[in-house]
Amino acid sequence: MELELVGSCTWVLVLVAAGLSLASAGPVPTSKPTTAWTDCDFGRFKSLSPRELEAFKKARDALENSLKSWSCITRPFPRNRDLRQLQVWERPVALEAELALTLKVLGTMADASQGDILDQPLHTLRHMHSELQACVSAQPTAGPQPQGRLHHWLHRLHEASRKESQGCLEASVLFNLFRLLKKDLECVASGDLCV
Repeated sequence: MELELVGSCTWVLVLVAAGLSLASAGPVPTSKPTTAWTDCDFGRFKSLSPRELEAFKKARDALENSLKSWSCITRPFPRNRDLRQLQVWERPVALEAELALTLKVLGTMADASQGDILDQPLHTLRHMHSELQACVSAQPTAGPQPQGRLHHWLHRLHEASRKESQGCLEASVLFNLFRLLKKDLECVASGDLCV
């Protein structure tokens, strides 16, 4: 009986040890959990109303006609940039930075001469930006700092706002506007479903 008890205890210890080693052998997550974004409701931005889209289209068309000659040292919004390449938690951060630059440039254009035509688009963009900003700033800061693609994109936007001419920024923002409104915003609003 004593031998059976010792043998049973040994097997229990071996099984417990094996279970613990298997449990700790799994990969350690290197990204922020996507569940943190569930408190942020981006779903309402999946698609804009026809009235809002028309206001953006009118503004873009009027502003494109007023663009003077421009050239860029770099592309603030490269064509191959795709938010799907980022982790889900990184996408709102990237979109928030993109919206911030867009608002800065369009705000300058409105102040310069295009005020009325930009009123509705700026109002919509400011609302989106404040929602994203609140969500991004509410996330824990103890997580990983931007790295890889996200770091590269944020750096590119920051450098563009410092180094590029106003003409380059205006043209870049206008040419990127509908991609931001349709593709990027929809991807962030779709969360894990944007693949």
